[in-house]
Amino acid sequence: MNLVLLGPPGAGKGTFAGMIKESFGLVHISTGDILREAMKSGSDLGRRVKTYVESGGLVPDELVIKIMEERLGQKDVTACGYLLDGFPRTTAQAESLDRILARMRQPIDLVVYMEAGLPVIVQRLTGRRLCRACNAIYHTENMPPKKEGLCDRCGGELYQRADDNEGTITNRMKVYKESTQPIVEYYLNQNKLHTFNAEKKTAELLNELSDILNESKTSDQNQVTRRG
Repeated sequence: MNLVLLGPPGAGKGTFAGMIKESFGLVHISTGDILREAMKSGSDLGRRVKTYVESGGLVPDELVIKIMEERLGQKDVTACGYLLDGFPRTTAQAESLDRILARMRQPIDLVVYMEAGLPVIVQRLTGRRLCRACNAIYHTENMPPKKEGLCDRCGGELYQRADDNEGTITNRMKVYKESTQPIVEYYLNQNKLHTFNAEKKTAELLNELSDILNESKTSDQNQVTRRG
């Protein structure tokens, strides 16, 4: 099974992706995690990525595509299936991804689109805290750690991303809508897009996704039976 997870920053993609990974055994490929690792490395690529991320802009296609193609070709992905989180973000990326996946014979089965309004996004992101050691995600109101400033999992220091402020978030949402809406149309035209209300509880969204995937499996099995 191969899925793509779309949605604006703060829609809850990370939390939802974790539940999907746990429930379906897919390899979770987060562009954000990969890009943050590049920034931490201090490499030329990392410095270039950091400039775009901290200004609230999108990282250029050629940088992201290069990173993603390498990851998609690794054995764990080809064996278990993937969940792409945060990629593609532009139509050019989506088209490049389709070409890459066609060569690998690993096409996308379903695109999950999570919708949420700006007030909810701002509330979620300004309160978000991340662990420097293991990248676990917390929220000052919705999901605070047991001990303030420290990760429940590993005891690492929690921090707030430089771009998690209202001004940058508003700009990120504007950029996201302008660049990503065409992707929604792109996958809608392929009959792969399913839209979810990301303001619902994550467990409820997972149940909705499970129903869709089960329906898809049943439909595929019926088609195989008819062909047989």
